[in-house]
Amino acid sequence: MKKKFSKRKKIIISVISVFILALGIIAYAAADRFLIEHIDIDLNSYSSAVDSTVTDTAESSDETYTATDMSYESDSKIINITKVVTGSGSSQNTYFVADVTLSDATDLQSAFAKNKFGTNITEYVSAIAKDNDAIFAINGDYYGFRDNGVIIRNGVLYRDSPAREGLAFYTDGTMAVYDEEKISSKQLLADGVWNTLSFGPALLSDGKIISGIEDVEVDTNFGNHSIQGIQPRTGVGIVSENHFMFVVVDGRSSGYSLGVTMTGFAQIFKDLGCTTAYNIDGGGSSEMYFMGKVINNPLGKGKERATSDILFIS
Repeated sequence: MKKKFSKRKKIIISVISVFILALGIIAYAAADRFLIEHIDIDLNSYSSAVDSTVTDTAESSDETYTATDMSYESDSKIINITKVVTGSGSSQNTYFVADVTLSDATDLQSAFAKNKFGTNITEYVSAIAKDNDAIFAINGDYYGFRDNGVIIRNGVLYRDSPAREGLAFYTDGTMAVYDEEKISSKQLLADGVWNTLSFGPALLSDGKIISGIEDVEVDTNFGNHSIQGIQPRTGVGIVSENHFMFVVVDGRSSGYSLGVTMTGFAQIFKDLGCTTAYNIDGGGSSEMYFMGKVINNPLGKGKERATSDILFIS
């Protein structure tokens, strides 16, 4: 009996050990996918190398401007932010519209968390914005959550893995939705693309709400939250060359802001006079920053959620 018991005990210990090892492997794989930073490019090192070749004779880019808590105006850019409240009680919605006009399309820039490109590298929108002396910023497409998409930022191609319907900002001040799998990144750059976002879906085309947008899923991988239903949202639309509308809708906070469906979000852009509009990362990431402050109230709690990138104006 003693030998049988010892043998059985050894088997049980072996099974438990294998089970613990399997859990460890799964836990590490999950951490590696969602938590551990993977740095592909450290722009801090790149910037230092570039800065070392710049002489001290460069002229200052400071400009004269006038500003209030919700507006900014200079010779090169005009930003007017409006807070909109609709409905009441549990059906109330609160959103923020930034009406932006630029004289140079390249004033709309992108920045990465910690100034590094890769996956699982995150930072608060306000922190990224302050590091880049931003006047205005919104959260980007959270490119670092996934390993696909076409990522062109400030005229540089960082990732070339076509997967979905993307958005392109051009140096001529226009903006267009495109199919990442049908247009090469080489062609995009040749055509003057300055920034791309890889999220979606497109909300408006020729000023009309696109059908079927309630059924679109951007990601179906483990850990992704559905973009369907009533949600906090961030998006961008264009009225005319260099005239953009950035909208952040708060949500998931009854009595303050419920959130909107994708069609409801598209309607906001249509009412603003946009011809093209595009949905980007939302939920707890939805955020608008202006003149050193977070303008909206993320999730009704005033608490930022770290993300991988921003669009900003400095």
